[in-house]
This record gives sequence, structure tokens and C-alpha cells, in this order.
Amino acid sequence: MSVAAQTLRPPSRTLMLLEGRAIHELGAFIGAVPLLSLAPRGDGHPVLVLPGLIASDVSTRPLRAFLRNHGYAVSGWKQGRNLGLRPGVQRAMMDHLEELNETHGRKVSLVGWSLGGLYARQLAKMMPQRVRGVITLGSPFAGPPKSTNAWRVYEMASGRRANEEDRRFGGALAEPPPVPTTAIFSRTDGICAWQGCMERTSAKSESIEVESSHCGMGHHPAVVYAVADRLAQPEGQWKPFDRSGWRAPVYPDPNR
Repeated sequence: MSVAAQTLRPPSRTLMLLEGRAIHELGAFIGAVPLLSLAPRGDGHPVLVLPGLIASDVSTRPLRAFLRNHGYAVSGWKQGRNLGLRPGVQRAMMDHLEELNETHGRKVSLVGWSLGGLYARQLAKMMPQRVRGVITLGSPFAGPPKSTNAWRVYEMASGRRANEEDRRFGGALAEPPPVPTTAIFSRTDGICAWQGCMERTSAKSESIEVESSHCGMGHHPAVVYAVADRLAQPEGQWKPFDRSGWRAPVYPDPNR
């Protein structure tokens, strides 16, 4: 981790207070469903969606319902509330990923929101032969744990120290998975420092910027469209997200 990353500070109190807009973003998603129906459709492959800290599969239900209606075999993580890497959580995720892969006979796409995105990256590093690609939503993999406004909640929920990185679970967090990877982030994220949610650009990794809250990222219309676009790519033919045309004002240049 670079010196700049190590000194990242959490988002301001103002941005944290603005997280209440997540409710309005859910309303925007519901209103945008007719337009979102025009998003690229899937090919039936399995998708595993992992929730954020202290959230459960209920939080990802709108996204999962949309993806299911768009032609994917979608599954939640099925472990109740995400309270961190408590005993058995890692093994259960690995078993679930293996089951989805073998049941459908195809590689699994992983979509993780916040802490769920950290899990997705690490699972892809440990089981790349079973993973088609990774998409993270506001996941702080490239910054120190205390560059978020949620680190105290994490310590209380998990019983672990925020800076206690378990390298047995996929190694260093900032290291990109060996599969196509997209990191979706927002500069107005009120929970995680946006700089820590960006992926290094490479032949099979990218970042997509949206204007969203952290708590609304899983159902923000721009995020949902981007997820659908990324998942719809034919296996083995990954290309960076196309920001041209009408997408330009919706998706700012992440490297500006």
C-alpha cells in the first residue's frame, strides 16, 4: 500500500449525513426500471451477490431481482447478516461458490457490495478456476481499514480489529484478482474514502465512477446498469466499460 493510501481519511461528516439519499436512490431505481429493461441481457450463468457490513440478502434483493429478470441464475450469500469473518463464514462462502459452479456447470460472477466486495475479491483469488469475474460496489480494498466511517461498527460486529488482515483468505486485499475485475465507486461516498475503492487499470481490471451514496449503491440506477453491462460480456471476451455517447454524463471519467 502506498504512502498516499496509508494516509487516506474517512469521508467528511457532511458526506456521511448525505447517506440518507439512499432512500431516494431506491425510488429512482423503481422509477427507472422501464429504462433499465433496455440494459444488456444475460446468458444464464450464475451470479453470487454478497452484502455489505451488518446487511443481509434483504439489502441486495432489488439488484438480485433485476439480474434474475435479466437472465441470470442469481443467488444471495445465504448467511444472514454480514458480521465479518466470524468462524465458518469463509468456508461457507467457498462451499456456496463451489456448489453454484458445479450445479450450473459454469463459472460464477461475483458481485460484492462494500465488505461483500472484499470477500468477492478474495474468493476469486482463492478459487479463480470457478470465477468468471468480479464486480465491487464501494468496496475499500485499496485503503487502510480506518479510511472508512464503518471501522468501529466492523470491530463491534466481528469481534476482530479492523486492521487485522487475514492473509489466509486470499492474501493482500489491494492485489487484484486474476480474473476480469470492475470496481464501481463514488466520490460522494459517505462511508468509504473513494480513493480506496478504485482498482488499478490493466488489461482486465477497471474502475467505473458513479454519483451515488454508499448505502444506495446496490440499487442506484447507474450502478445497476453498469453491473448488467459488465455481466453481459461473453466469457473470455472482457473489454473495458464504454463511456462514450449518452453514458459520458452519467459515468464521469474516473481518472480525471
